Amino acid sequence: MQHTRVKNRRYENGEWWYIRPSGKRERIKSHVRKNDKRMFVNGKYISQGHPLWKPGRYKTFEEAAFNSLGKYKETKQGYVYIITNPAWPGWIKIGKAIDATDRLRSYQTYSPFRDYSLEYGCKVEDSLRVETMCKRQLKKTKPEKSEWFKCNPMDAIFIIQELIENDRKNRKE
Repeated sequence: MQHTRVKNRRYENGEWWYIRPSGKRERIKSHVRKNDKRMFVNGKYISQGHPLWKPGRYKTFEEAAFNSLGKYKETKQGYVYIITNPAWPGWIKIGKAIDATDRLRSYQTYSPFRDYSLEYGCKVEDSLRVETMCKRQLKKTKPEKSEWFKCNPMDAIFIIQELIENDRKNRKE
């Protein structure tokens, strides 16, 4: 049997067919050829507009990033996020990533309770700049350990939103 990675398949009239969710059928060869030119992360289709787009199937964006390292280093656009964990009450982690949900998933592997929580994630044009400026502002008034701050998440969210708004105003001028 050919094309074993295709799940919805049927053999009819001497040919293999892919059966779409709508019930329509398409030759498996054309279905495979088309999907080999697409990107999937954890089974989810990713459009060509994504900054890390590269045809293939990946488990995480991190895996895709390292397979597209050139684009990864050039990419400014991404998410600034805030993560918490009940094991450290009152502490938040501020970071940047191409995809905040994917980053949260990678954090969960470090906790047997899978109890990290994404408190906030916002897509921005220059994630490194927004993350750096937010951390600078928080360091002035909040206790800090690396990327973790003893801080109410709302204080950090306010700073991030203020930075984004200032960026928008500066671009319009």
